Amino acid sequence: MTNAVLQAIADRRSNRGYAPRQLTEEELDAIMLAAVQAPSARNTQPWHFSIVQDAALLKAFSDDYNRLQSSDPGRDILFFGAPTVVFITTPVEAPTKFSQVDCGIAVQNMALAAQSIGLGSVILGRPREVLVSEKGAHYAAAFGFPEGYTFAIAIALGEPTVTKAAHVVREGMITRV
Repeated sequence: MTNAVLQAIADRRSNRGYAPRQLTEEELDAIMLAAVQAPSARNTQPWHFSIVQDAALLKAFSDDYNRLQSSDPGRDILFFGAPTVVFITTPVEAPTKFSQVDCGIAVQNMALAAQSIGLGSVILGRPREVLVSEKGAHYAAAFGFPEGYTFAIAIALGEPTVTKAAHVVREGMITRV
């Protein structure tokens, strides 16, 4: 059985290279609509989306990540040159114990929406390392995180220049009872 959703799931990859072309408003609006349409426990919608398209700010953040990792300065091993990164935050005093999971569902909706319109994405947990460092408060303010919110997950978005083959699906991952 195939359909557009199943095909988007099968075709989606974590892209680690992007063209500098910025997303159009129409592309970004479609992706963000998919994000806010994600289900959440008790419909709490425990998220805030900070869309960052400032190349200098993303480079500074990536450079700070490299310093924390003792990686090559100037090499973007965090966002891979993506022109747009969306940081998803959730309240520290989360409305349910499932808020982090809900943010994960929203980011997967975003990744599939990007795939469906010909864009690439990579879902990122590594920004947490900078956001819990001494520079974290600076970036939280620069990215417009609401007071009392904490980082959940991020996604880099753009026109992919690098792709890879699908992962091999391991046997024995499904049990029917």
